[in-house]
Amino acid sequence: MDLEDNALGLTHEQTDKILQFQDLTGIEDMSICRDVLQRHQWDLEVAIQEQLNIREGRPSVFATEARAPPVVHDHIAQQVFTDEPAEGPGGGVRGLLRYVVNFVVSMCYSTISSVLNLLLSFIRNDDRRLVTDPLGDVMGFINNYTSRFNPHPVFYQGTYAQALNDAKNELRFLIVYLHSESATETQNFCRTTLADPEVIQYINTHALFWGCSVDTAEGWRVAQSVGGRRYPLLCVVCVREHRMTVVARSEGSCSAPALLQRLRRVVSDNEPHLAAARADRVEREVTARLRASQDEAYAESLAADQEKERRKAAERAAREQQQNEDLRRRELEEQHKQNVIAAREATAAKLPPEPAAGNGTVALLIRLPGGERLTRRFTLTHTTQDLYDFVFSHPQSPEEFEITTNFPKRVLARGASHLSDVGLKDRDVLFVNDVNA
Repeated sequence: MDLEDNALGLTHEQTDKILQFQDLTGIEDMSICRDVLQRHQWDLEVAIQEQLNIREGRPSVFATEARAPPVVHDHIAQQVFTDEPAEGPGGGVRGLLRYVVNFVVSMCYSTISSVLNLLLSFIRNDDRRLVTDPLGDVMGFINNYTSRFNPHPVFYQGTYAQALNDAKNELRFLIVYLHSESATETQNFCRTTLADPEVIQYINTHALFWGCSVDTAEGWRVAQSVGGRRYPLLCVVCVREHRMTVVARSEGSCSAPALLQRLRRVVSDNEPHLAAARADRVEREVTARLRASQDEAYAESLAADQEKERRKAAERAAREQQQNEDLRRRELEEQHKQNVIAAREATAAKLPPEPAAGNGTVALLIRLPGGERLTRRFTLTHTTQDLYDFVFSHPQSPEEFEITTNFPKRVLARGASHLSDVGLKDRDVLFVNDVNA
């Protein structure tokens, strides 16, 4: 391994990081591990986080910007926490009036500040309004924060839009942390509250944690969208009534126990909405699976019916073809039969008349294959062709045949030979043999 490291120009520290990355991700190819770590400037935590994001279906930190789902800001239902002291024992009606007045003043301030910011945006140019590299803003903030404040909750390594999409897809809480270097309470909040082990464990367990500095374009844009007035600012976003909603906002610094109490209260108050969204999603998934199963069964049934129809059509076509062939065959047979009948009649018509008994004549007994017997007189000058024509003209004779003598058995060839030449005598018995039998 040392020789390979020297060949690749790796230090012992880089080699250790490759081995740790390989063990934690299960990637066996050392060159892939090295390339991933080099792409992340040998930051082991960032490289591992990216691999986990990829395996969980989350976008990589190098992925293109995703479109953020719309976020609802319900100022009436939204819980707002500040570090202002609570009313003393003498509160009562005065405390209620103070709360109403503060609420009205807060709403008026938020509205007026939004209008003024909008008007000022047309008058002056703020470089932060131009969001050119949101991922770079987030990653720069995470690296800077990690180098100064440690430990801290695990930051989501992606843009605000990607974090919103992941929180919506996973039905989890999203805690948005907006950091301002100019706020006097920021340093203490980061060193004590966000570094508290219980706070870190609670946030890592119950939510995605996204952070950015308001001094960057991405952080400033998010700050304008959530309407924060004091920093550090924490916002809690979750799905509520099928929409991503800012359900709580904590402005200014606070102690770790106070932040835990606020987060637990917000999670407790809004967990039923997430539970309802999960149940609704499960119901939709079950319905979708049921519908897919029904569609699949319908498709299979339709395919089976179509196959049946195809087979029936093929059988009908085969039967029709067979019927047509049988009909054609019968027509040909009938035509052939009529042709044979016509040929027999024509042959009988051209036969010479039967001579009277006397010298120079012979009476021949002819047996057909079916057992019929024919008797006729011929003159010795008649030819064997006349004998064959006489046999053929009989309706019971075969279409193709040969005539043989009885004893000794010999075949009389059809032709112009006279009967005397082939040795026929009076009262000879001849046999007709069907050559196609």
